[in-house]
Amino acid sequence: MRLAIGPRRRHPIRLTLNTDGRSHPRENAMAIATLMCGLVAFVTGFIVAAHIIASWVGTIGFWGGLYAQFVSTTTRQRSLIIVGIVGSFVGAALGIAHGGFFPRGFSLRS
Repeated sequence: MRLAIGPRRRHPIRLTLNTDGRSHPRENAMAIATLMCGLVAFVTGFIVAAHIIASWVGTIGFWGGLYAQFVSTTTRQRSLIIVGIVGSFVGAALGIAHGGFFPRGFSLRS
């Protein structure tokens, strides 16, 4: 056993999603895209006039996040993806509650 005297060396903090030592650019991009969709959907979900953006971006972020979760490789990726999925779901739900996927008065019937 070695006794260390003096200040302890600290390693620099590295922000990376590749905790397994390998590069995963596709999975990292999907994790970040899911997080961004979740943030956009969550923020626009509270704005009634932006219900179309919240609904569509939230839906795309939710389903894309589920696929990203399926193919993710590291725990950090999965953590970001879950935050994005939850934000997307809440944003989509608020967007749908405020008016849905289409402008008010829009009808698919002729």
